[in-house]
Amino acid sequence: QVHLVESGGGLVQTGGSLRLSCAASGSIFSISTMGWFRQAPGKQRELVATIRSSGTTNYADSVKGRCTISRENAKNTVTLQMNSLKSEDTAVYYCYAYISKAYWGQGTQVTVSS
Repeated sequence: QVHLVESGGGLVQTGGSLRLSCAASGSIFSISTMGWFRQAPGKQRELVATIRSSGTTNYADSVKGRCTISRENAKNTVTLQMNSLKSEDTAVYYCYAYISKAYWGQGTQVTVSS
């Protein structure tokens, strides 16, 4: 079993920054892809950013230039630095890891107020 635990969500004003972190634990040999998705009220869950064990990254167009994803393979952690936050970034953010199958964290709320 694999567990993902997120931290770092909260309330921030428009233009502010937040840093989300996620740690994976459990029966892990290697994690091919880690990342972040988000789900706003009334909307489907959507990709924010992913990063492969090689370091290759992928970002949603809506966050390119404002967010940076990074990971520490040895620690099985992934971090999302979010800058210049907008009200439309308000959502529950979910950590994701692919280890033979997809695993999800419980989510952390990010609220951006104007």
